[in-house]
Amino acid sequence: MLSAEAASLTANRMLAIAVPWFVLTTTGSVAKTGLVAFCQITPFVIVQALAGPLIDRVGPRRVSIGGDVVSLAAATAIPVLYAADALPLWALMALMAVLGAGEGPATAAKSVFIPSVTRAAGVPIERGTGLTAAVERTATVVGPAAAGVIVSAFGGARAFWLAAVLIALAAAITIVMLVDPEPDPRPTTVDGYFGRLREGAQFLRQERLLRAIVGMVVVTNLLDQATIAVLMPVWARSSGHGVGAVGLLVSVFGATSIVSALVAARYGDRLPRRAAYLIGFMIGGVPRFVVMALGAPLWMVMATFAVGGLFSGVINPIIGAVQFERIPAGLLGRVRTLVTSLAWSGIPFGGLFGAATIALAGITGALWIVGACYLAAVLLPGLRPEWSLMRRAAPPAALDPASP
Repeated sequence: MLSAEAASLTANRMLAIAVPWFVLTTTGSVAKTGLVAFCQITPFVIVQALAGPLIDRVGPRRVSIGGDVVSLAAATAIPVLYAADALPLWALMALMAVLGAGEGPATAAKSVFIPSVTRAAGVPIERGTGLTAAVERTATVVGPAAAGVIVSAFGGARAFWLAAVLIALAAAITIVMLVDPEPDPRPTTVDGYFGRLREGAQFLRQERLLRAIVGMVVVTNLLDQATIAVLMPVWARSSGHGVGAVGLLVSVFGATSIVSALVAARYGDRLPRRAAYLIGFMIGGVPRFVVMALGAPLWMVMATFAVGGLFSGVINPIIGAVQFERIPAGLLGRVRTLVTSLAWSGIPFGGLFGAATIALAGITGALWIVGACYLAAVLLPGLRPEWSLMRRAAPPAALDPASP
């Protein structure tokens, strides 16, 4: 499972750097860069949200394989058409939409394996979510670094080939090595696709803590997407650092976050969840905008990204552990896809928001605006009472033995 996720997520992180730079260098338009990013993320979010009942019904293995195959076809078609000089902007937008539509369900399906493989290993759920987060952060290191090198040396189209190979590897690992988790033995009283979808949505509406987490992550994901897809490429070009600096900074952030994700995997069941979660968001998110806006030298920007990554690595293990503890096994596919798609619902507008803030205030002003929004997005929800529910769920042995 970890190997399949590593291949898939590395391809995703490569494209997060390669696609904006490819569009920016071939068109010279910040607006078109944001538009292409919008076309990829929107289907990712929508199709992922709709895939939940299918994951619960047919199993995550088939959905993961199918999504990888669709993504592979789109990732292969882009460099082929570009080499033939037959890739207008509308065709690139359409192919990126297909790629996102495949990535969304495949990514969600792979995450559904986490509780079953963690139980099979006989370790706390934080171990599974921490190792998964470490894999994600490693992909964030390797993917952007590889994209920066490939784009700088060979051009943006070559990065699509490597991404296609990684997606094919993820599909092959899933086909050969993974099996579906055991189905939930409890009978379901809901039939039909839309009935199952409503059942997952109803459960999420009743979960105040999950709703609070989703609300914060919606805004921070939007701002992160604006930063990676638009602000950082424009900042790198205007400051003279080039695309290599973008890949380097994202990789440094991811490298240090691997350390904290591994710490969460080992000691996550002992960490105070609320404090670690909010402090991780604060230090991991806000200072990077300040140093870029102030025109700090590249080494200082790198140091700030390194510290931010070190604090941010505990966030996803905590989010994952809370979800897997609170969501019943029979609803896991539906609720996980709804949570993830809602959390990602702001991402399609991130590139557009980044382009709009640059048009309004220039790159320096845009960095200040986005940084201030990030600070507010963390502080305001963090004061709400729902966060007291983040404490660790009681193990079964501690429950009333008389209860069924």
